[in-house]
Amino acid sequence: MAPEKWWTAFEDPVLSEVIEEALQNNLSLAGDWEQYKAALAVLKSRRSFLWPEVEATAYSAISRPEPDFAGGENLQMGVSAAYELDLWGRIASGVQAEKFRSEAAFLDYQSAAMTLSAETGISWFQLVTTHKQLELAEQQLQTNQKIMRLIRNRFSSGQIRAVDILRQEQLLESTRNQKVFYETELALLQNELSVLLGIPPQNQPEFPTDSLPQLPPLPATGLPLELIRRRPDVQQAYALVMAADREMAAAIRAKFPRLSLNLSGQMRSNDYNNLFKDWAYTLAGNIVAPLFYGGRLNAEVERTEAVKNQRLFEYGQVVLTAFREVEDALIRELKQQERIQILQRQLELAQKTNGQLRIEFLNGISNYLDVLLSLDREQQLQRDLLEAQQVLLETRIELYRALAGGFETERTATLP
Repeated sequence: MAPEKWWTAFEDPVLSEVIEEALQNNLSLAGDWEQYKAALAVLKSRRSFLWPEVEATAYSAISRPEPDFAGGENLQMGVSAAYELDLWGRIASGVQAEKFRSEAAFLDYQSAAMTLSAETGISWFQLVTTHKQLELAEQQLQTNQKIMRLIRNRFSSGQIRAVDILRQEQLLESTRNQKVFYETELALLQNELSVLLGIPPQNQPEFPTDSLPQLPPLPATGLPLELIRRRPDVQQAYALVMAADREMAAAIRAKFPRLSLNLSGQMRSNDYNNLFKDWAYTLAGNIVAPLFYGGRLNAEVERTEAVKNQRLFEYGQVVLTAFREVEDALIRELKQQERIQILQRQLELAQKTNGQLRIEFLNGISNYLDVLLSLDREQQLQRDLLEAQQVLLETRIELYRALAGGFETERTATLP
């Protein structure tokens, strides 16, 4: 089974540092956390309906001219409490719905954290690969410049044609173009990584970009049921189903009678000295039974039922997509490894062919066009092999993401 923090499987301290910094400083992820905190606040607000509402009132007035009482003053103070008995569980169902929604918001944060870690890992591997591609382009440029000097010397002695020099110049300019391309990609990837780390692109972080990590052993995928229990996006979809179910229950129970109790106590006087001498209280019960609302309550039940069914179908789709993503990642990794083996074999053959053609060219057996085409092919295979190795690492990240479970961040570690 893959570890919760999948990047630790690569045993690359630089990769771990980059991803941990992204999880700590990324602004979008911080926004997702605030969304979860807002969902918790809504849950607290909904829970308050399970308790009585208590209010205190104070009233002071003066009348001129004095109509009914001496001094023209009217002082009142009182306390009132109101409480609805949740006979049918309507309020409790609403609370449960918000509880599931807050869980969904937390799982959405975990999904966002997993997505961010994967995006950061892929961007980092692309950055390292592009840096290596740039180094390779510089080496190939130096090689092609040396060959250019060699064939110019042979041209002066009449051993080579002018068209061969032009062809070599074309290869030289093509290599320069590759170098410019990789320089551009490197700058863009640095900007992309900076934004993922929550810092301005002009403040690009400095990380070693020496080499790509080794591919870890293939993790066990586990049983499909374990996959459903691990993935936060699947759990989030299930939480939304349960929230919709509780909302439908609340809508159904809103059609039943409501019973509420009201208790109030009040003191009244014409002056402050006598305010606390006399007081009165009132206890009342109130029952409301819906009779005719123009079909509004039934329509709400139908709406919540449709939403519940929608969430149920979405949950099934998320589960199917989760299964497919695991299978797709396994297939892509297997085929990518086969492709790398083929590219390595092609590169070996190209190097041997290029070496043999150079010997034949120096001995006057082969023409320079064969050497040029072989050299171009070898250099292209070197670039293709680096890119294929990067794609293999990206495919492994996609597999870890497909097998993802929620992992703890600095924010989740502060939860009670």
